[in-house]
Amino acid sequence: MINIDDPAAVEKTPAIWRLGFRPFFLGGASIAMLYIPLWLVTWFLPQYSLFQSEFWVKVVPLWWHPHEMLFGFALAIVCGFLLTSVQTWTNQPGMKGWPLAVTFGCWLSARLLLLAPFEIPLWLPALFDSLFLAFTAIKLWRCIYKVKQWHNIGFPIMLAVALGINLLSYYALSERNFTLSNHIWQAMLWWLGLLITIVGGRVIPFFTAIKIKQTKPTPIAVIERSLIVLMALLVVQAITKMMPSALEQVLLIAAGALHLARWLRWFPHKTLKEPMLWSLHSAYIFLPITLFALAWNVNDLNAYRHLLHLFAIGTLAGICLSMISRVSLGHTSRNIYEGPKMAIAFICLPIAAIFRAVIPLFLPEQSQLWLWLAGSFWSVAFGMFVWNYATILCSPRADGRPG
Repeated sequence: MINIDDPAAVEKTPAIWRLGFRPFFLGGASIAMLYIPLWLVTWFLPQYSLFQSEFWVKVVPLWWHPHEMLFGFALAIVCGFLLTSVQTWTNQPGMKGWPLAVTFGCWLSARLLLLAPFEIPLWLPALFDSLFLAFTAIKLWRCIYKVKQWHNIGFPIMLAVALGINLLSYYALSERNFTLSNHIWQAMLWWLGLLITIVGGRVIPFFTAIKIKQTKPTPIAVIERSLIVLMALLVVQAITKMMPSALEQVLLIAAGALHLARWLRWFPHKTLKEPMLWSLHSAYIFLPITLFALAWNVNDLNAYRHLLHLFAIGTLAGICLSMISRVSLGHTSRNIYEGPKMAIAFICLPIAAIFRAVIPLFLPEQSQLWLWLAGSFWSVAFGMFVWNYATILCSPRADGRPG
């Protein structure tokens, strides 16, 4: 067992650059908190927006909003989590110091360039976005390859796929091909759904079993493998639209049924007293709910697009918020179950999901109101994280160790 902590080297590094979760969790949560209000003001009240018409010369709002929620917010959380976890998985030193600062700087540069109030060459933010994902994938690959830990090799490969999809999204913007863009956003949602299927299937039952002091349910191989295949097929279907709607409907129902069966085995009813647990379970259940709702509305394009937000907000954002709250405490040597009170934040995201995805389908004449309410609950949720965790993420570990 090698020593991955070198206090003499690491203690000179500012705390924010000591492990990947620190800058990426804080950065991802900050833009989540700020970008939804910015989007709503710019879309509905452009006269009050910080960004006037020049802002949209190259980067149009219908592209910017989903791109930044997926490749800005979500992938910042994903990369922060993976860069932190790979150190635990492999016992190899994680990314820290100037390499971490450069990687985060690439992510931040892409975000700022896409907000520039003047015309920009699109290859510039695309380059920084690509470098951010490439540096992360290469670091994961090196750690995993060094110890021949092949069961985790899929993570750098998935990041390489995300890099390619992101470049395709910039191409769609340059060509003003917003049909292709919509396919890309849906594909990335299911890419993230696949990642949640893999990682969530490991950590949610594990965390639950430890806290409630029960034996972790043994995974059922046929369910686990089938879900990976089904979620990967959803990614392919989103990009290619090669399946007829009837077959896509079967795919959605099958994936939803298996996710539900899996979730029910994880003792969700025994987590209701602990926000750090029920927040994970309540987020995960939105995944099968979304799949069933999409299957029911597979031929209704408007409803389908609305209902994708059940997953985007309910599952994706919900699991992100719960995991970054947990990891930020655990990896700074604080008690996970005695940290900042985040129950209100965890409740806000399911409410936001309902306001954004469901209510507008039944009361469309008030859609603007529902979007503002959804955005408010969303921003409260991530604002609470930034308020409670910024100091923790920017401070050394409580036990004085590196990391």
